[in-house]
This record gives sequence, C-alpha cells and structure tokens, in this order.
Amino acid sequence: MASLSSGLRVAIGGLPRPFYVLLAGMFVNRLATFVAIFLGPYLVNGRGFTPDAAGRVVALFGVGILVAGPLGGTLADAIGRRATMLLSLVSGAFAVLGVGLVREPALLALFAFLSALTSEGYRPALQAAIADLVPPPERPRAFGLVYWVVNAGWTVGLLLAGFIAERSFLALFAADAATCLLFAAIIFWKVPETRPEGLHAHSPLEGFAVVLRDRIFLVFAALYLGALVIFLQFQLAAPLDWGAHGVGPAVYSALLSFNGFGVVVFQPLIGPWLRRFDGARLLAASALLFGVGFGVNAFGGNVPLYAFGVVLWTIGEVVGFPAGATLVADLAPAALRGRYQGAFSMSWGIAFSVAPLVGGEVLARFGARTLWLGCLGAGAVLAGLNLLAGPA
Repeated sequence: MASLSSGLRVAIGGLPRPFYVLLAGMFVNRLATFVAIFLGPYLVNGRGFTPDAAGRVVALFGVGILVAGPLGGTLADAIGRRATMLLSLVSGAFAVLGVGLVREPALLALFAFLSALTSEGYRPALQAAIADLVPPPERPRAFGLVYWVVNAGWTVGLLLAGFIAERSFLALFAADAATCLLFAAIIFWKVPETRPEGLHAHSPLEGFAVVLRDRIFLVFAALYLGALVIFLQFQLAAPLDWGAHGVGPAVYSALLSFNGFGVVVFQPLIGPWLRRFDGARLLAASALLFGVGFGVNAFGGNVPLYAFGVVLWTIGEVVGFPAGATLVADLAPAALRGRYQGAFSMSWGIAFSVAPLVGGEVLARFGARTLWLGCLGAGAVLAGLNLLAGPA
C-alpha cells in the first residue's frame, strides 16, 4: 500500500492547486458532452435527415469549432483565461439546449453551429491556463492527466447516454447544458486568472501572423489534421454503417464508452513509457493506428470486429493526443499561448467539418468498404509523412 501511495503521488501529485480544480471541472463537463457524439444519429433518427444532409449539418458543428478556436484563443490572450472560459461555458449551455428544442432544419443547422462556437470556445483558454500553471518539464504529465480525466468523465457519461438517447435526445442535450453551467461555477469560485502579467499585447491579426509564420507548427498542424479526419469518422460514418449492420444507439454508446474505458486503462499503463519517444514517432504511430482501427470495418460487420477496431484507435489516441498537446504548449511563447492553442483548436474544427462531409459523401456514393479502405491507406501515408517531418 505504501508503494502504491508513493506511485500515485509521483503520477498525479506535485502540480499547482488550480490545475486540479480545472481537472475536476473537466471531469464534470465531460460527463455529459453529447452534442458532438449524438448530433448525427439525432438528425437521422430523430429528425428524419438523410445521411448526406446530416453530414452537412454536422459539418456546421465543425465550422463552429473552427471559429471558436481563434476567437477563444484571442480572447484568452486579450481578456484573460478565466473570463474567456466563463463566457464560453455559460453561453454554450444555452446554445446546446437549443439544439434539442428547435425543430426547423435551418434552425437546427444554426444551433449546431452556435453550440460548437460557444461551448468549445473555452478550450484554448483552458489549455493556455495549464501552460501558464505547469512548468515545461511537467507538461507531458499534466496533459496526460487532462486526457485521462476527460476520458474518464466521457466513459462514465456514455454508460448511460445510449439508454437515454433511445428515450429522449432532449434529455441528453439538457444534461450537456447543465454540466457546462456547473463547470463555469467551479471556475468562478475556485480558479484565479493565470495569464502572466507584463506580456506584449499583440493585436489579433499580429498574433495570428506570428503563428502562421511558424513553419514547424504549421507542418505539425497539417499532419495532425489529417489524422483527426480519420479519427472523427466515429462521429457520423461509423454509427451509420454500424447501424446498417444492426448496431443501435445503446450498443454504439457502449462501444464508445469502451473507447473511453480503454483510454482510462491504457493511459496510466503506457503513458510514462511513451514519454521517452520522439514526438514525430508517436504521431506516426497514432495516425497508423487510426487508419487500421477504422480500416478493419471494411472486412466485416459485427460487434466483435468493431470492438477490435475501437481498441486500435483508442491506443492511437493514447499515443498521439497528449504528445500533440504538449508540443503546442512548448512551441507557444507566453504572450501567444491563447493564439497557438486557438490555431491548434482550428485543426479540430476543420476536422469536425471535413470528416462528416467526407464520411457522409463517400458512404452515400461509394459505400462503406471504400470509405474504410480509404481510412486505412490515409493512415499509412500520414504515418510516413510524420516520420519524414521528424527531424524538423
């Protein structure tokens, strides 16, 4: 027991108190972060959208994330990390609830966009706050803990989400809104402003111009984006294809919770071991695992095969996502941490837009087998490109 206690202190102890408060808030928030996961099935099964039409609306959610990144990053550098997080989470709660309340297709598209724009705008500020609080040598451990906590919350939430979704999508979105407000309350009462004082205040255009001149960051972001487009096929194409093979919302939710549970298990086991490897190798392995994880769907249509694929792309997450977050935090100068994190969030926004468009169109025009084999090939190509970019 003494050895276990000592090991836990080494793994999770010794970081600033506000960091642990943010961890608790992230766990609460992820207990009911459902719009990104259930928007596609909700539009198709609950509102009668065709897969390609649903893909276009889900893509607007990605556009919202795309805009939220630079907007949230700029606000984090301009008005502070704390104020940006509060503004984002409170406004996001109302937008998310609107997704479940409106009925008209045009309004659904609008609220899909607004829910992402508002509820995702806190992320650059949060990542910048962690970089403010945690010194560089401890950042890989800190971002690994963030990743672990986020997935722990997601896993617990998904254990119930599928059963709730089969009865009421509105209840899902209401729970999402409630956890946004609770996270905001935690930040309001317990988290101080972390932005360092006395930094040069770049204008919005000047700050992003600096980011866009950073060639190493841009290469990283482009390759990371490609991997994300593969990874985010769970957003629309996977549930639709799996549904065609008899997998309903409850089983789909269970498979995704299996993904979250896998992260909770694998991250503590292999996370410390992964820190010894070069970031480019980790990103290459991650892209390849994403490609193979979704590529196996081309060779069958049953739950055990899908579960095997989930295991593969789950390990890809554990390998690549903390490494990517750490790299961005290390590359960013203190005065532009929000802007760099905003640009990093843009890669997620673009991927959230591109992935459902690609998945929905290929699924409708060429079939599921072509889509999954394309994911396999793209993952292999991206792995090679990450290795080529390694020296830079």
